[in-house]
Amino acid sequence: MITFPRISGLPPYVLGQVVAQMTAQRKKGEDIINLGMGNPDLPTPQPIVDKLIEAAQKPKNHRYSVSRGIPKLRQAICGWYKKKYNVDLDWDYEAIATMGAKEGLSHLILAVTQPGDVVLVPNPAYPIHLYAPVIAGADVRSIKVDHLENFFPSLEKTLQSVSPKPKFLILSFPSNPTTQVVNLNFFKKIVQMAREQNFYVIHDLAYADLVFDGYKAPSILQVQGAKEVAVELYSLSKGFSMPGWRVAFVCGNRDLVAALTKIKSYFDYGMFQPVQIAATVALNGPPECVAEIAEVYRKRRDILCEGLQKAGWPIEKPKATMFVWARIPDKFFSLGSLEFSKLLLSNAKVCVSPGIGFGDNGEGYVRFALVENEKRIKQALKGIKKIL
Repeated sequence: MITFPRISGLPPYVLGQVVAQMTAQRKKGEDIINLGMGNPDLPTPQPIVDKLIEAAQKPKNHRYSVSRGIPKLRQAICGWYKKKYNVDLDWDYEAIATMGAKEGLSHLILAVTQPGDVVLVPNPAYPIHLYAPVIAGADVRSIKVDHLENFFPSLEKTLQSVSPKPKFLILSFPSNPTTQVVNLNFFKKIVQMAREQNFYVIHDLAYADLVFDGYKAPSILQVQGAKEVAVELYSLSKGFSMPGWRVAFVCGNRDLVAALTKIKSYFDYGMFQPVQIAATVALNGPPECVAEIAEVYRKRRDILCEGLQKAGWPIEKPKATMFVWARIPDKFFSLGSLEFSKLLLSNAKVCVSPGIGFGDNGEGYVRFALVENEKRIKQALKGIKKIL
């Protein structure tokens, strides 16, 4: 069998083992409730869909588009930042549209790093945050973030010990998978450290809109001087329930945006233009649809967390994201996250993500995705309760 060096270093996708078992059980006719993959199930708001249909009817929109996004779309994301965060962005130099956040991050890392560059990544983390630098040939170093109060001591220790000095720090708050949240003072300290230690920050703000109980997720770009050292990714996948549309943005530092613009000009001609036009309508539209989507996830969160607590599995309700990050109950802890996930799948008929799939520090946890309706979540709780 031929081996290819760039991909041979990538490990098997851990969640794939659970998904394969789920698929096998479903083929046997078993009803498996999938709370594993974070694939939003809510429909895209109808006005956005209607605009897509209208735009797709016009032949002029069928041609190649612009790899960095049509001007009105880039103006719309800058308008969104101004309304939500009072952040001023130059739509022509400080914002670029990407085909989802994963594509934007991956191509950005490919454009701005070279083999041997050090990139700092939290652990546990969303897998692409780790593997985009790995694929690019960068030297990835982990920062333990099991508890948020340990973050800065761990970061400072790494900055003092690593050689060569880090070039990038990748962050994502609210966090997938841990659901951890931060305030603006956290980002102020990050920006100060980045300017003093001469590294760039890439912040993934994928869950900006899915916030609960009065919490509001800050943007790193709100910090004075942040654009000198940081870019931020924002996606329409969650808040606007547009996952399959693949619309996201990278905003902030001009040099990093320019680097991504240049490399993307070689790779693609941008999204299908009707998608971009519809995404413009989404960003310029009233915010009620986003609030309604967040409320659906809040209700699901409450049902799942309160149900697990009643079943003897104490879970703290997250303040953001579409996930619940749960420490494995003591009586099952020795199994590890992968085997416990398989146990839930085979005995409770519930698929979850094993924490080990998000990094070594994710071991001992599983992640629930709130992507089934309330009735199905209650059904899942019945199966879990039997095991507990």
